[in-house]
Amino acid sequence: MDGRVSVNGKIVTELGTKIDAEKDIVKFDGKTVGGRQELVYILLNKPAGYIVSAHDERGRRTVLDLLPDFGVRLYPVGRLDYATSGLLILTNDGELTNMLLHPSREVTKTYRAEAEGIVSQNELKKLREGVPLDDGMTAPAKARIVRTNKDSTTLEIVLHEGRNRQVRRMLEAIGHPVTHLKRSGFAFLDVKGLDVGKWRELSTEEIVRLKSINNVGATSGRPGGPTGAPPGVLLGGWPG
Repeated sequence: MDGRVSVNGKIVTELGTKIDAEKDIVKFDGKTVGGRQELVYILLNKPAGYIVSAHDERGRRTVLDLLPDFGVRLYPVGRLDYATSGLLILTNDGELTNMLLHPSREVTKTYRAEAEGIVSQNELKKLREGVPLDDGMTAPAKARIVRTNKDSTTLEIVLHEGRNRQVRRMLEAIGHPVTHLKRSGFAFLDVKGLDVGKWRELSTEEIVRLKSINNVGATSGRPGGPTGAPPGVLLGGWPG
C-alpha cells in the first residue's frame, strides 16, 4: 500500500483493514478521504491585502495562501474585508462556527480603527448608542478613543453584531472614514505574540471555552458537539 493510507495517524500495512466510519480518521496521501473528519481550529493574524475566500477571480491572494494544507477544507468564523487585518478563526467545525456567529450568542469582536479627523465626544456617544445605516440601526457598541493625532483619531470599538464592513460604515456615517482597521480580539482570543501573516492552532482549552460561550461575558458548561462545515456554505460566505 506504499504507506499512502493511514487510519488515526497510523500507516496501514495490511489489506482489508477494517475501520469504524463514525470514529476513525482515514487519510490518503495526507488528505482525509473517509471516516470521521479530523477537526482543525486555526487562529490567523490576517494581513491587509488578502481576501477571505478559497479562490479569487481577480487573482488576489487569499488567506489560504498563508496556511499549509491540513487535508480538510477550512471555513472562516466571520470574515474580514480585503483591507482589514487581524484575528481570523478558520475551522471545519460547522457547529461551532454557526454557534459563534448566531446573533443570540452576542460574541464580541474588538477592533482598532484609525479614522480621519478628530472624533468628538458627541460622535463617540453616537457609536455607543447606535448608528443608522442603510440596513438599519446598529446595536450599541463599546467605543473609546485610544489617542488623537493632528488630523486623525485611533479608536477601540467592540461589537457583537456581524454586518458587512460594519466598523467602516459606522465611522463613515459619523463623518470619519477609516484609514486603517484591525480586528484585535474575538471573544477572549487575541493576536498578542502572533506576527502578522502567522497562524497557530487553538489549544484544547481555547476550543472548550469557545464551545462554552453563552452570551457576552458569560460562559456555560455546555460545550457544543463538533460536526462538519454546514452544507452549501463557501469559504468567505459569512458576514463579519
